[in-house]
Amino acid sequence: MPSNPRVLILGLNFPPETTGIAPYAGSFASGLAGRGIDVHVLTTYPHYPDWRFRGPLVRWTHRECVEGVAVTRLRHYLPSKPEGVRRLLSEISFGARLLAANWSRPDVVVLVSPALFSSALAMLRARFSPRKPAVTVWVQDLYSLGIREMGSGGGTVARAMRWMESMTLRAASRVVVIHSRFAAYVTDELGVDADRVDVVRNWTHLGPTPTIDVGEVRNRHGWTPGETVVLHAGNMGVKQGLENVIDAARLASERSLPLKFVLLGNGNQRAALEEYGRDVDGLQFLSSLDDVGFQSALGSADILLVNEKPGVSEMAVPSKLTSYFSSGRPVVAATDLSGVTAEEIRASVAGMVVQAGDPQALVDVCLQLREDPEQASVLGANGQRYRKDVLGQEPGIDLFAGILRTMASRQRR
Repeated sequence: MPSNPRVLILGLNFPPETTGIAPYAGSFASGLAGRGIDVHVLTTYPHYPDWRFRGPLVRWTHRECVEGVAVTRLRHYLPSKPEGVRRLLSEISFGARLLAANWSRPDVVVLVSPALFSSALAMLRARFSPRKPAVTVWVQDLYSLGIREMGSGGGTVARAMRWMESMTLRAASRVVVIHSRFAAYVTDELGVDADRVDVVRNWTHLGPTPTIDVGEVRNRHGWTPGETVVLHAGNMGVKQGLENVIDAARLASERSLPLKFVLLGNGNQRAALEEYGRDVDGLQFLSSLDDVGFQSALGSADILLVNEKPGVSEMAVPSKLTSYFSSGRPVVAATDLSGVTAEEIRASVAGMVVQAGDPQALVDVCLQLREDPEQASVLGANGQRYRKDVLGQEPGIDLFAGILRTMASRQRR
């Protein structure tokens, strides 16, 4: 097999974005480069989760090197409120840039989905180009499940989305998904041949946990020694349903319970959430932090929280879990009791699960962990073990690199 296949990665999210898919895309690209694979990335400028371009100069096209990887950034239409038609147009505009961009004759193209619409356009180019590179779709979220679970768009939109997702994935040489339940869905529901589907778990993209002065970090953020800090980190979007967390903080404040709920990050729902919780004493908002600050915050909180909107069950595996497990802190998931997030918490034995949309249950489980520090410690240690044994970065990238090398070898033959 070729030792240096040419791999082109196409995706909307890439470092220096620090949340969502970008950290995995970045560590994936640099990991492939470190294994002797010739990698090029076509992406856009950092914009997630606050949906505005960041950077000193946002040109039409910009080329740079990021951790040994050649990266080309393409400017596209970016709405300040990524909803409905505007989000669709944003993805299509990025797809149009991909259609016209220089791909430099790759052996394998990796399409990172989301975004589905730009991936579909890139798939058309790959399939109708004279050279026809091998194509794999790396599925981080499932659009058709998202439409169904979020109840948005109606039946016609849901059917159209399902058709497009099915056609895009079935056109791929291989499909890589991040969870076995995703694999079952793309084969059973979207019609992809099972022998063309691989499961590669998302890995912990953060470096070794820094030495943390917990007292100093808590003091910096205004967390007092006597309160239990329940921290939710990451995007503040519709899918997260964070009104539930604010309702829990309100209940705790009304009862003078020693709980502080902290929402760390940004997103298109943050302003509305701040307004909804402006009169709640036991609630705090923190802006996004760099990697060291982020890890320090996770390691200095008492409980780490995953919160999902009622009805969200199968559409995504929260990317924050890989970072949570590294922290040694117990995890609470307010989610569908039979969903993929709940399954991940049970598999790791790293936390506790309560029903989504039940703020009283959320308060009760946080109090339970506060009153049983030994249980909290055991759960945190289990998470670290699960991260090491199941979610290691090197084994994950090794597996993915092997898939791409095999695809490149077949393509060259």
